[in-house]
Amino acid sequence: MRELKTIEAMVVSKSGDKSLKVAIDYKIKHPEYGKYVRQRTTFAVHDEKNEAQVGDRVAVTKCRPISKRKSHRLVAVLDKAAEK
Repeated sequence: MRELKTIEAMVVSKSGDKSLKVAIDYKIKHPEYGKYVRQRTTFAVHDEKNEAQVGDRVAVTKCRPISKRKSHRLVAVLDKAAEK
């Protein structure tokens, strides 16, 4: 069985039951000006056990479409957010 690729991301929103929004931040070099520009990709993620909170670093993987925008699922919570 082939192993699915996991992605490390940060939880930016927890909306509704069993749903998260995670973001991956990265920098790319602008082709003309040479300046590094920050960009962000967001995914809707299925969290079956409601174990992740905003600010947590998580591992997610692709899966079958669960809803219109959710096609990733939570694999593990890597780091918990600091308590305030």
